[in-house]
Amino acid sequence: MNRGVKVGRRSTSTGRSTGRSTGLFLSALLAAVIGLAGCQAKTGAAGSAPAGGSSVPAGKAGAQVGIVPINGATAVGLNKPVKVKVAQGKISTVSVTATSGTLLTGSLAADQASWTSQGRLAPNTTYRVSIAAVATNGRRTTVSSSFRTLSPKGTVTASIQPSSGLTVGVGMPVIVNFSQSVATRDRSGVESGLVVSTPGHVEGAWHWMTAQQVQWRPKQYWPAHSTVKVTADLAGVEIRPGVWGTTQKHISNFAIGSAMISTVDVSAHKMFVREDGRLLRVIPVTTGKAGMATRNGVKVIMSRETEHRMDSTTIGIKEGQPGYYNIVAQYAMRLTYSGEFLHAAPWSAGAQGHTNVSHGCTGMTVAQSRWLFNQSKVGDVVVFKHSTRSLEWGNGYTLWNESYSQWKKA
Repeated sequence: MNRGVKVGRRSTSTGRSTGRSTGLFLSALLAAVIGLAGCQAKTGAAGSAPAGGSSVPAGKAGAQVGIVPINGATAVGLNKPVKVKVAQGKISTVSVTATSGTLLTGSLAADQASWTSQGRLAPNTTYRVSIAAVATNGRRTTVSSSFRTLSPKGTVTASIQPSSGLTVGVGMPVIVNFSQSVATRDRSGVESGLVVSTPGHVEGAWHWMTAQQVQWRPKQYWPAHSTVKVTADLAGVEIRPGVWGTTQKHISNFAIGSAMISTVDVSAHKMFVREDGRLLRVIPVTTGKAGMATRNGVKVIMSRETEHRMDSTTIGIKEGQPGYYNIVAQYAMRLTYSGEFLHAAPWSAGAQGHTNVSHGCTGMTVAQSRWLFNQSKVGDVVVFKHSTRSLEWGNGYTLWNESYSQWKKA
């Protein structure tokens, strides 16, 4: 059986704390009891409980039931639990029902004196609470109340990469994109709704790349030939003041394939292709020429296209200027947002293995490129060495270019 492991810097957290101290809860309990007396809390054969400050003869009083949120509460936060506490008795049953008919689950304490809901509340919804309790003297009591949750000013949805059904390389990050920016103060709450599960324990952490994107990486590359499940449940999570996650849960199940980790030696003009630690092939290549050097660092294949049009105007070289080009490259695999690819470059076949003549891409013959394309997948790792130019942070999937301890800090 696979054991789901909640991972990340806050893997032991269950979200922002919404609990109250015992003293505060007891205060709320007393207030709730007084308020409920006016709602005709029902007792057993003796009939209705007296209202307000009326007394009950000693030894005949029913259990005292307190409910939070209090009866009639409005604009209740979606991350607030429903709490029931009984004095001088034990809880028999608790029912918290939304107007849609959905029941809210919860857990009863071992002493049956308290109950706390689990999960988050739905927005703009009325909940009805019904409790049955038995007093220490055997007297039965039933109490009911209701409250209404807030109406969000806005909602946020999330999407997950890789999507379900894909097989990716060992360097692929888990990427969660949000439809709106997440405030810094609320990011820990968002992370509590994001879970990465693996068959065994794979240590890893989240890192915020932007206000709308967070990535998760393992401490080391993913174990080859494994499976991953990612769940994004933002229901009842406040993204920023007044803006809440939707109730829809997103799940992605994907696979990790073989460990394709290749190395490009820029100065030696060679690419060493390894799969699961075994050297498959050494490919002669050409990389960026002087002034357009290929960037050094650990890169990850972001996409694969059998054909990709490359236009120098995207890097500032206009038509008519020296170095202008507008070509279709075969078997193109993107490595950076700025436009570095692995691809077929038949026009530079004479330089491959000897000289760097490209505008930053890694070129090889059509036959070699076709072979590499068929061996590769999104998420495969390509390490570039002996270049004088550094890879900019965020220019592609750059997660492996800093230590795990650095990654966990943001």
